Amino acid sequence: MLKKYSIGMLLSFLAILAFDAQGQSQSEGSLTMREVASPAAPGSGEPNLYAAADGRVFLSWIEPAGEKGHALRFAVRNGDNWSEPRTIAEGANWFVNWADFPSLIVLPDGMMVAHWLAKSGTGTYAYDVNISRSTDGGRSWSKPMVPHRDGTQTEHGFVSFIEWKGGRAGAVWLDGRNFASKEHGAGGHGASSAEMTLRFAAIDSKGQLSDEAVLDGRVCECCQTSAAITSDGAIVVYRDRSEKEVRDISVIRYHKGRWTEPKTIHADGWEINGCPVNGPSVAADGRKVAVAWFTAQGDKPRVNVAFSDDAGANFGQPVQVDDGNPMGRVQVIMLTDGSALVVWLERTAKGGEIRARRVKADGMRDQSITVGNTSAARAAGFPRMVRAGNEVVFAWTESGKPSKVRTAVGKLSGRE
Repeated sequence: MLKKYSIGMLLSFLAILAFDAQGQSQSEGSLTMREVASPAAPGSGEPNLYAAADGRVFLSWIEPAGEKGHALRFAVRNGDNWSEPRTIAEGANWFVNWADFPSLIVLPDGMMVAHWLAKSGTGTYAYDVNISRSTDGGRSWSKPMVPHRDGTQTEHGFVSFIEWKGGRAGAVWLDGRNFASKEHGAGGHGASSAEMTLRFAAIDSKGQLSDEAVLDGRVCECCQTSAAITSDGAIVVYRDRSEKEVRDISVIRYHKGRWTEPKTIHADGWEINGCPVNGPSVAADGRKVAVAWFTAQGDKPRVNVAFSDDAGANFGQPVQVDDGNPMGRVQVIMLTDGSALVVWLERTAKGGEIRARRVKADGMRDQSITVGNTSAARAAGFPRMVRAGNEVVFAWTESGKPSKVRTAVGKLSGRE
């Protein structure tokens, strides 16, 4: 039976969690965990993390502001603590959602780019992507711009940022301009003949758009996208949607100056008449790539991870990551030895636990650990993690009244 540890146990006993590979007698590394006081206010949620090239870790989140308003705020890891929070934007007409959350990226020249979602009409899913930039370390932010030019009151969201050539930020998002249907209304969700598209645009320091492209003309309606940079170029993963409602994970690469055609990572064959709101995650280190995702084909829920050693052109067979009762909500990061660390939400008798497990490219799995306790409700959101040097930083929403963003740090030691 695999051992599980909570943050409370880790703090109480200063436990060192060894990632011992199943079937092996020798530890390949260890992760010493501790909770770090979160800078987010009561009522906060929708956390996200970004590790900059210089080693700094940025935490962003949404919290209440004013009467019925919200604010997007961020803090930077400062020694063993977080810096004082700064506000990126605030407003009263935002679309705030447990699954479609804001993000922040820091480019090599120091420019910061952040996004959030604002309502564009009265429809439930009528909202736009708003993007703002800062060139002074986040003290001031530009007027927001919208990266899609269709002007329709439909869903636009599930954004992934990447660094793009020419010092620009690349944005990938789900675009609902073609998704309005008589059955579901503008931006509706569910099975219909309408199509959600996957699109890309680059944004420069002045907010100008370029390199706009439709990456896929028919994708799942409300699953998170994910993107990374390999030594060969950009890679984007997302939940696709076939004419027969099979919603497996596809990959598109930017290779030799153009976007490739979509390619299924593994034929799970999950046919589902509606969006599961459970997108994939990709991480890359050079030409090594790992993709983690949730599937429930055959009514058997599981979290898988698959590896590529050719920058995502081909993937090996998936390895099951979960402990038998997963809800998904995955993220993956690469470690320096080519293994991957996957975090996901596991359903338990008491609600939900945020668990993590390291998996090697050869399929060997380490023991899982419990990063934190949460609920199985949508309000628990999606756990996030990033790696900076020999540390892994975690963030998640502790649901409740009020909710609260929590953070913890795991320090890697030993041989990775």
